[in-house]
Amino acid sequence: MEETLIPAAGHLVERIRVLVYNQRSQMGAAAAGAVGQSIRDLQGKSQAPVRIVFAAAPSQNELYEGLVREQGIDWSRVHAFHMDEYIGLPAVAPQRFGNYLQERLFSIVNPGRIELLGWTGNIEEECRRYAALLNEAPIDIVCLGIGENGHVAFNDPPVADFADPFLVKAVELDEDCRTQQVNDGCFASLDDVPTHALTLTVPALMAGHHLFAIVPGKAKQAALQAALHGPLSTVCPASILRTHPSITLFTDLDAFGS
Repeated sequence: MEETLIPAAGHLVERIRVLVYNQRSQMGAAAAGAVGQSIRDLQGKSQAPVRIVFAAAPSQNELYEGLVREQGIDWSRVHAFHMDEYIGLPAVAPQRFGNYLQERLFSIVNPGRIELLGWTGNIEEECRRYAALLNEAPIDIVCLGIGENGHVAFNDPPVADFADPFLVKAVELDEDCRTQQVNDGCFASLDDVPTHALTLTVPALMAGHHLFAIVPGKAKQAALQAALHGPLSTVCPASILRTHPSITLFTDLDAFGS
């Protein structure tokens, strides 16, 4: 019999359902169960593919470890997207977000369609290409994290725009964001972290019908509190999540605090 995962605490912060778990592993398993159930529910209602945007970061590891074990999902009817990608890394670099998702999720569950962000060639053309793919049909599910600087995707405070006219854009990464990549163990030094990236914009993420935010670890505590209780402002881009009509946030006691 599967263990029933009961959160240590539950809160409603404006529109966000916040579920706090004692341990990060419990958080990840609960998030995977919720995302999996959402996919099954959508597939039970329609034959149309379920279109999902996935984040790529160590904070999502436990989500994907659980999601690959979820039963009853027809992955051939899932169209998979991701939300950001570095500019300038070689195609085989393990830090590329597309490679992370291929290794941890896509190569295991084999979605029917995978659309990866690239950066070779004309960057503006790539932004238009990916935006057109996103526009083919509504996005059903977005699985996202929150950065140490409060970013969602690579919408750092200096470049985040709650009314962005674009769905995908090139951005310069701020130093706090790049430092997080070193803290996460993705790069050996700040000099190794790319300075620019492609990202889905805030409106592109908020257009998803169902949002699932997964935010573990002490390093995220200040950003999470700002997102939940600070001003609705691009000073903490994740604060915009409080306005989404269908969002659940999964966190652990380390990130949520006492």
